[in-house]
Amino acid sequence: MSHDFGKIAVLAGGFSSERDVSLNSGQAVCEALRQKDIDAHLFDPKEQSLIQLKQEGFQAAFNVLHGVYGEDGVIQGALEALQIPYTGCGVLASAISMDKFRTRLIWEGFGLPNVPYVVMNDNSDFAAIEQQLGLPLFAKPACEGSSFGVFMIEEAGKLPEIYAQLKNFQGVPLAEKAITGGEYACSILGDRALPVIKIIPKGKFYDFEAKYKRDDTEYQCPSDLTAEEEKQMQQLALQAFHALGCKGWGRVDFLRGQDGRFYLLEINTVPGMTSHSLVPKAARQEGIDFPSLCVEILSYAF
Repeated sequence: MSHDFGKIAVLAGGFSSERDVSLNSGQAVCEALRQKDIDAHLFDPKEQSLIQLKQEGFQAAFNVLHGVYGEDGVIQGALEALQIPYTGCGVLASAISMDKFRTRLIWEGFGLPNVPYVVMNDNSDFAAIEQQLGLPLFAKPACEGSSFGVFMIEEAGKLPEIYAQLKNFQGVPLAEKAITGGEYACSILGDRALPVIKIIPKGKFYDFEAKYKRDDTEYQCPSDLTAEEEKQMQQLALQAFHALGCKGWGRVDFLRGQDGRFYLLEINTVPGMTSHSLVPKAARQEGIDFPSLCVEILSYAF
């Protein structure tokens, strides 16, 4: 079956620390769209000028640029200036969602449950932060993805050393309470939430290695939630998505406390589309194969 989408640029690669992951996502999406007889071409903004999108007659962009310049509103603004339709969230929603700190400020304003956190600076009382959040705790930059720059701190007094490293990453450094009752992801497609996935890493937490390099990370879909709990998490995911003005598709990540409560962790407006990625896994559970998923995401650009 052919689709009248015209010539499609699959934007991948780019300039961020997630470049390699993005290229893998882009290749997978490009091949999937071609399976559906769509005229799709991989387009790497690091290697090609965006002006070529106009010059070469591209009619829309499927954006799988992860990280800085790809999901922070920059490429979205450029595409709007070029008047080229694109997948995913707009400029403002992308920019806010990329910043975990400002995302949480909005979620707090809507009364949604956040992971307890502290914003760190050069004058922070690090010992007090360790005492307030307890050990272990997590430290991370606010504006990176794919777990780049995420540290698990188990030893008292280590936070100042980690803070110094975090200053080399994008966004303000955050310290977070360790919520240890399980990690979950709920993908959004259009105006609906897909089945929840429980993530069970074999290491101490779901880091870059567990996401992209190890094959022993376990993904439970259906998850271990009851039907009522699943519905609650899906509703929370949609609330979190809409509170930020997001549209098209995305993924909302959760942590569960030992008391069973759900806490919003972060939102991904350009989730991975590799063999390890969660959106395709959730879509499969609902009977949507990968090529069909890519076509549906592309359709929202129009």
